[in-house]
Amino acid sequence: MQQNKACLIGHILDIQGAVFTADLIECEDGVAPCVTIGDEDILVGRLGSYVRIVQGEVSVMAMVTRMSEREKLSATQTTEDRAVPASDVCAVRTIQLVPIGCLDAEGDFKRGISVYPTTGAEVHAIGSSELDGMFRRFRDKKYDVGVVSSSPKTRVHLDPTPLFGRHCAILGQTGAGKSWTVASLLQKAVALMPRAHVVLLDLHGEYRSAFSTTDARVINATEMELPYWLLTYEELCDLLIDRTEFTAHNQVAVFKDALNSEKTTEGKRLGLPRTTLDTPIFFSLGNVRAAIEQANGMVLSPSTNKPIKGPLTGAFDNFLMRLDSRMDDVRYDFLLKPKRRANSESLEGLLRDFIGLGTPKAPITVIDLSPVPFDVRPTVTAQIGRLAFEFNYWNPQYEKFPILLVCEEAHAYITRETNSQFEGARRSMERIAKEGRKYGVGLTVVSQRPHEVSETVLSQCCTFICLRITNPDDQEYVRKLVPEAERDLVNVLAGMCRGEGLVLGEAAPMPTRVQFDIPSPTPRSNDIDFYKHWTSGPEDINVADVVDRWRKQTR
Repeated sequence: MQQNKACLIGHILDIQGAVFTADLIECEDGVAPCVTIGDEDILVGRLGSYVRIVQGEVSVMAMVTRMSEREKLSATQTTEDRAVPASDVCAVRTIQLVPIGCLDAEGDFKRGISVYPTTGAEVHAIGSSELDGMFRRFRDKKYDVGVVSSSPKTRVHLDPTPLFGRHCAILGQTGAGKSWTVASLLQKAVALMPRAHVVLLDLHGEYRSAFSTTDARVINATEMELPYWLLTYEELCDLLIDRTEFTAHNQVAVFKDALNSEKTTEGKRLGLPRTTLDTPIFFSLGNVRAAIEQANGMVLSPSTNKPIKGPLTGAFDNFLMRLDSRMDDVRYDFLLKPKRRANSESLEGLLRDFIGLGTPKAPITVIDLSPVPFDVRPTVTAQIGRLAFEFNYWNPQYEKFPILLVCEEAHAYITRETNSQFEGARRSMERIAKEGRKYGVGLTVVSQRPHEVSETVLSQCCTFICLRITNPDDQEYVRKLVPEAERDLVNVLAGMCRGEGLVLGEAAPMPTRVQFDIPSPTPRSNDIDFYKHWTSGPEDINVADVVDRWRKQTR
């Protein structure tokens, strides 16, 4: 492959597997800061920029991750131990490169390096036109998300199939632009693919303003009603039984029998050939409570026919107290006292709303979880994740009806911890991560604390969009998760701008530092302006209204 010598900027000095070092070419007035390719001036050695390493038939692409300067003595100096005049010392600029792949004879980028160059190999600058050509492989899908940070003339096109279908992680600290990035990616996705089916879990009500009414339907989780009878047996036990109690085994056994009896009766009414504890059909929580209360009560003595304590008398006091407490809490009404979803026939309508086929239809369903009590969010998110998986698992047209589940603030419920209140949610999302791809269920996890997110979930992600991360623990965790050949690129994350991310993995033709397009409209995720509102904000507010909202649990 013939190269333009005008693009030559240096030579390889050192090769250490995943890191190359090169000296930049000197000129009479020092090191030339720019080279000109066509009508474009390119700053040499800029962090995040790309270069090509050429040696014979070898052509390797690399990204600049570090630039330094060292002193180099002039040729007139001897090796004797003596002071060197300043005029005999000059500076040599050195760049550190991370190889990311190679170019074939047609100039197409290929991941991995089969033949490494040796020291002395030429380092060439790359212009926008050449860089743009490397994205042509994905350009036909027209999923244009932003620009290359080091080359703003170059538009970045991602492949939506691996991005959404093979799971994606969007990671970055608070203020890095995660919500902007999510909104921008989804806005562009539904504009390009109007028959998309996206379910977005919104923990803070940020996305209500981020989409038009034709693109998204925002549903308050409490109004949507995710009824208790759709919970699995294990999820119901997690919600109602404290497994650390001495009588927990008795509670589990009697609860299982009462639940099975109710579901068997309902299954016969619906004409089902068989039912299980997890069959998604209605059962009366009141009837289950009555059965357990009966087991908890006194029994008749066979000899005196008078009430006496039986073997299970009092064993369910805590269970009944826990259930009654939650039944009396208005915050749990959407779960334990459903009005719209109070029979088995209502499941179809719930699922149509869930996947965007309700009225009105919309490619994105934003489920606003902000009104949901914190301690029940794990149960609700587990239920949502399971609904997404189960729907397509039983859908004979799953190959033509892929679903994407976007989990905002994933660290809040898809945790690394085991045996916690988040166990159900973690298991549900891990199942999607491991098996969802086979049934057309994609997962996108968004988190500001990646080292707190389930390692199983993140390890199944084939694309990482890493925004600014300065925490050393999070950086190290991300470094272990990304492909081995790209781990050294993680060092640039601390210097990212807002809305700028390093895209690693299968959705991008090569590791790319991208400035994502600003979404329009934007989500409600901006920081509160303390200066503005402390300077000219309201002198008084309606505290009675705050108290009333608090008591009624309405925002």
